[in-house]
Amino acid sequence: MSRRRPAPNEEEISAFRQALEQAGVRRLTSDLADPGKPKPQPDAQAARRAAAVKGAAQTPTGRTSDGRVEAVRPSEYLEFALPDLPYRTLSQLKRGQTPWQAGLDLHGYTLEEARTELESFLTDAAAQRLHCVLVVHGKAWGATADFPVLKSHTNAWLREWPGVLAFCSAVDADGGTGALYVLLRRPR
Repeated sequence: MSRRRPAPNEEEISAFRQALEQAGVRRLTSDLADPGKPKPQPDAQAARRAAAVKGAAQTPTGRTSDGRVEAVRPSEYLEFALPDLPYRTLSQLKRGQTPWQAGLDLHGYTLEEARTELESFLTDAAAQRLHCVLVVHGKAWGATADFPVLKSHTNAWLREWPGVLAFCSAVDADGGTGALYVLLRRPR
């Protein structure tokens, strides 16, 4: 059973309004929200852009190539995806249904040469607005290591690369666990 509250009398309403006024509460003059976004300042934006370009030119492009990577087995299936990547996109990539537009074979490169080649390949792919590429790293064991060096490092490098949305081992026709499909973010 619900009871109806009696309507407040004029004294209560007046006391309430006076309390609000004393607290500094003001009546709204507009019903539009103010998101509080600062006004764009063109000269500040240009300065930030110039500093970013200058900083990018001075910083080395290096990725983790100093041996502190997680070793992977030669036949291990590799997979990585950003958390917000749609499930359907990842499952199509894993089944080899996303066509790749360019490829890179890292066989025969030293670790440092492979890192440089991979970085320039990914940079070029992003500049060409490619969506999916194939990177062949192979499964060979390193001469001084007891794990596939290029495969392990490629796994680490791609996880760090800012433009990579996802990657996974390729289907057998494209190289199996010796190659990766890499899904790239398209620059706007």
